[in-house]
Amino acid sequence: MVQVGMYNTLKVSRKVEFGFYLDDGNDGILLPKRFAPKGLHIGDEIKVFLYHDSDNRLIATTQQPKGVVGDIVQLKCVSTTEHGAFLDWGLMKDIFVAKSQQLTRMHKEGEYLVKIYIDEQTGRIAATEKIEKQISNDALTVQEMDEVELYVQRESDLGYVMIINGKHTGLLHANEIYRNIHVGDKLKGFIKTIRADNKIDVVLDKPGYARIEKEEEKILRLLKEHNGFLPYNDKSDPEHIYSFFSMSKKTFKMTIGSLYKQRKIDFTKKGIQAVEE
Repeated sequence: MVQVGMYNTLKVSRKVEFGFYLDDGNDGILLPKRFAPKGLHIGDEIKVFLYHDSDNRLIATTQQPKGVVGDIVQLKCVSTTEHGAFLDWGLMKDIFVAKSQQLTRMHKEGEYLVKIYIDEQTGRIAATEKIEKQISNDALTVQEMDEVELYVQRESDLGYVMIINGKHTGLLHANEIYRNIHVGDKLKGFIKTIRADNKIDVVLDKPGYARIEKEEEKILRLLKEHNGFLPYNDKSDPEHIYSFFSMSKKTFKMTIGSLYKQRKIDFTKKGIQAVEE
């Protein structure tokens, strides 16, 4: 069975003047000529994205949308009607957001965080701003220390609410943020803590000693490149630390503390000094 709103690998079953038909076990799905790569022949397999055109016919394309069903993406509004809004998602046919699926009235040129889904009534691909109805922490698919995809959903009093792998919600605490982030950003991160009530805390750095060991190598390398001395310590400005080391001040302090215990560095009034072996 083919999956609408997803990538499918299908075999070319026949050629017509206006394109190719791909085998779906029934009458075939049209791949219009303008989307067919040169040299495509009957019997070849090709990876395509499937969606419905304006006449509700299933169409294949080699264009790549900005998201597939289940993805949460930031899209620009290109037009509005009394029934809803159309967003540019990278295909010739824009994706529709019904008025009932908008949190606030969408406006042309505005950018909105939406989740792509299949509308149960029409069977068509659509988008919704009501993301929280589409995600749940009841049955978790992640574990502590997992690397995950994060979407910045909104700012809160404690930090930022993040959507995890398009399925769950978590919190990035303000004291774990060491760079500028914005609503709609897509980031790599890690699961730091899963509490008894399935609430999740996330971080942008890998938690634990694995991260510290990696950062130790970086600091020792930088010391070597700067004649054994760096003008940074635990009193340095967090932004200056991140600008030079690409790590948070918290990680920096933990790492230099570990290096000091191993007698690989010494602290001075102006920074850190490598210990000669």
